[in-house]
Amino acid sequence: MVERKKEMGRDRVSRLISWGHWFAFFNGFLAMIVGFRYLDTVGYPETWIGWGYLAVSTIGHFSFLSFIVYLVLIFPVTLLLPYSKILRGYAATVATISLCILLYDTVIYDDYGLHLSPFVFDLAWADLNALLHGTSYIITPLCIIIIELSAANFLWKRIDKIHKAKCGNKVVAFVGVCFVSSHLIHIWADSASVKEITRLDDAYPLSYPATARSFMESYGIDSEHSKSRNSNPRSNISYPVKPLQCVSEEQPNILLITIDSLRADMLDESTMPFLSQYAKENLDFHQHLSGGTQFTSGLFSIMYGLQGSYINDMTLGTTAPLLTQVLKQQHYQTAVFATDDVELEPKAIFKGLEHHISHVDNSHAIADKESIANFTQWVAKTKTPWFSLLNLRSPESYDTPVGFLGIETVRPKKTLKSAERVLFNQYRQSLNFIDQELKKLVENLPEDTLVIITGVSGKLFTSNPHEVRSNMSPDNVHVPLVIHWPGKVPAKDVNYRTSHYGIAPTLMSQVLGCTNAPTDYSAGRSLLQPDSESWIYVGDNLVFGIYQDSEITVIDRHGKYRIYDENYEHRLRKKMSAPELIEVMREGRRLYNH
Repeated sequence: MVERKKEMGRDRVSRLISWGHWFAFFNGFLAMIVGFRYLDTVGYPETWIGWGYLAVSTIGHFSFLSFIVYLVLIFPVTLLLPYSKILRGYAATVATISLCILLYDTVIYDDYGLHLSPFVFDLAWADLNALLHGTSYIITPLCIIIIELSAANFLWKRIDKIHKAKCGNKVVAFVGVCFVSSHLIHIWADSASVKEITRLDDAYPLSYPATARSFMESYGIDSEHSKSRNSNPRSNISYPVKPLQCVSEEQPNILLITIDSLRADMLDESTMPFLSQYAKENLDFHQHLSGGTQFTSGLFSIMYGLQGSYINDMTLGTTAPLLTQVLKQQHYQTAVFATDDVELEPKAIFKGLEHHISHVDNSHAIADKESIANFTQWVAKTKTPWFSLLNLRSPESYDTPVGFLGIETVRPKKTLKSAERVLFNQYRQSLNFIDQELKKLVENLPEDTLVIITGVSGKLFTSNPHEVRSNMSPDNVHVPLVIHWPGKVPAKDVNYRTSHYGIAPTLMSQVLGCTNAPTDYSAGRSLLQPDSESWIYVGDNLVFGIYQDSEITVIDRHGKYRIYDENYEHRLRKKMSAPELIEVMREGRRLYNH
């Protein structure tokens, strides 16, 4: 009799475990349906390869998540309380809570671009009223619990028939093949830079697809850079939000000079005497910030006037900056003068500009001199109003021409290591070389030329690319901005905070006659008046910083954050202010919500 009871108990537990597996599979299917809400945010695939990967990835990922929930929260209860009525009710409750969390995550991801984490949960809790609308947050859980209880009872009554059909192994094999295949496909896509696949990396919560990172790094490929290049949040941006209305009466020539790695604290009489004096005679912005810590994010913020969270959008990958589009519409001759080693993201950042590319043969200094010579020749031949983007790269590589007679070395104002002190003074030599080239260039420009000179980003004395990307200190972000605006804006020291985001709106509103509100096409405002925003976004879609009056907050894509003082010298042990971060997140998604 005792043996009979033990056998019946084992049969009951075995039956409950079999039921639990099928219940988990059913909830994996429901999770897949909910998961398609993420596609409204990231955008749908455009090729059969993308759809194929999406199918196997969705099946494998959500089935795996559902099984993990079962294994952790339901299976132990099956062994402790092997009673079907209790287990069905408990499992239905767990499944309902899990699906509600998943639904909530889709709402947060659509609004903030981040998945749930302790940090994001705190943020979303402060913004709960804006995230949840109407009574759906009450009705939806009720509908889900009804579905779960019905499914639990339906499966329990038919578990014997399902077991006799012997299809369980086939289902497990199919799900397993999908799970493994999705990772193998992603390894190939990661190594081959297939954006159609890798842009979905962060679409699903708790998704960590296998990559070819170790293989790529062994061959000297910067996998971190490749990752940033391929991560793409959406593809349905509204840029601009409304059609532009632009009519210009005056058409001055415009020269935009962008200098890689130009720190604001190096604009002094001993290092850059010409530019220092030129700044005093024109508009000199003393509190100007780049939009990023790297060439791509810095130049993106200048030309598009958008936060770096948009940098890998598929639409922008083929859409020229609106600034360039309007210049062409108003019959400007447009050109870019740059070196052939710049990596553009998005690829269309120079679209619509006549390309004059200098070859870098072990010397950025020689290439920069060639770019300036090409520009001078181009201007001499151009009869109509023109716009030119001239990018100079020598400071990035500490380069000067052979035989260049530079300036005396000085002691750095900040304490530096021995190797950093050497780089510091070599950096000054490179800036002095650029300064001399600027002097010859500017003195020979047509008188009616509007000249803008700025740094793409700041400079750290390091060769570590990860440190360059993630370091949001003023050394890496604070750059000079000097504007010569003949006949319109007098010389002035501007001491309110400005950023690269304001360059495009200033040109479009003050020169090209665009009457739209800057919010229709940019994250910035005119540079000629203080911005009402209390924060400035710096960075890209992987790591970004928020500059406020008295602190700098650095956040990565997983929601981890650190807060520093305004000089980036001390880390502050405090929680971040939710209202400002909510504004930042909304700005980073605003053009997707129209």
